[in-house]
Amino acid sequence: MERRLGGVDATTIGIGSMVGAGVFVVYPPAAAAAGNWLLLSLAIAGLIAYCNASASAQLAAVYPTSGGTYVYGRERLGDWPGFLAGWAFVTGKIASCAAMALAFGLYVAPGYATPVAVAAVVLLTGINLLGITRTAWMTRWFISIVAAVLVFVIVVAFNEPPIVSGAAAVTVTPYGVLQGAALFFFAFAGYARIATMGEEIRDPKRLIPVAIGAALALTFTLYFLLGAGLLRFLGPELLATTPAPLHTVMERVGGGIGTGAVAVAAALACLGALLALIAGVSRTMLAMARERDLPHVLASVSRRFNVPWLAEVTVAAAVICLLLTQDVLAVVGLSSFGVLIYYAVTNASALTLTDRPWHLPKALNWLGLAGCLALAFTLPLPSVLAMAGVLAAGVIGRAVLKPSRLR
Repeated sequence: MERRLGGVDATTIGIGSMVGAGVFVVYPPAAAAAGNWLLLSLAIAGLIAYCNASASAQLAAVYPTSGGTYVYGRERLGDWPGFLAGWAFVTGKIASCAAMALAFGLYVAPGYATPVAVAAVVLLTGINLLGITRTAWMTRWFISIVAAVLVFVIVVAFNEPPIVSGAAAVTVTPYGVLQGAALFFFAFAGYARIATMGEEIRDPKRLIPVAIGAALALTFTLYFLLGAGLLRFLGPELLATTPAPLHTVMERVGGGIGTGAVAVAAALACLGALLALIAGVSRTMLAMARERDLPHVLASVSRRFNVPWLAEVTVAAAVICLLLTQDVLAVVGLSSFGVLIYYAVTNASALTLTDRPWHLPKALNWLGLAGCLALAFTLPLPSVLAMAGVLAAGVIGRAVLKPSRLR
């Protein structure tokens, strides 16, 4: 594959993956769990995300190829940890793609959400097949509009008088704060997309760490200001029970026009995240196919556009199958657990590095590993058990089928 992405393009894809539909829906459940300590939950999620991002950046500089933690785990820990990370990422993120597509359909045409979601998957897969630079260009436009709307919401939330003044404190447990952090964490998970596309970034040893750090810093700043504004304007109790808090803020100043702007921004955020997700999942699938952990035919790369075209089409087909057969919003917890396992392997892989900069000590990797495992098991038990079953099925399938593929 060709190295076509610069630092701005890579950073844009990372931000577009993070500032997706989650930012429009994550604050109410996080506020229900964390109450007045919402910003503490956000800070914990941001800290663990920073640990994970620093581990990803270090490893991507050493292994600047497609696949992300699937490659890092294989190289640093062995075949099985690498496979576990790759399988968790592919299966979990396919569910995320379906959820993002359906969220787009619900914002654009609630009565025809599934057909619109399928059309969005087909359209964005077509854009990705035209080359990674088209993906970066479209993501840049999406995120520019979304960020502008979010900044406007932040200004309104700090400028207008609060709806509820002197709101009473909400009783919160440490478990609630951690659960709020677990919910927030998944709004940060998009920087992995930068590492998974390491084979297409120019000067990867220098640009990948910079792009990951810049994407995470800008996104955290945006999330923190938005969280502080919503907490001030609505209070923790009202925020926890308001399904669309950004709509509520915009109704105060713009009425239908304001809520329409939020709906457009949410729809574009879904598209931007979905575009980057499909690209990231297909690159991990490409790396796994190269090692025969998935059918080798999925390693096919288009000579004209230099993209893993069959992996892209396979991801799109799997997403469409989920949209047509499953209640995809109910399986988001599966994706959450898979992502945390993925980053746990990332931190474990980074612990084996001996050549590291002074500002990225092993303590960060230990903190990231412990944080990922702790947050994973604050998720609902049915999600944990279901995703554990999916991971076990993948491990058994690899053990049975890998020898015949190698032969």
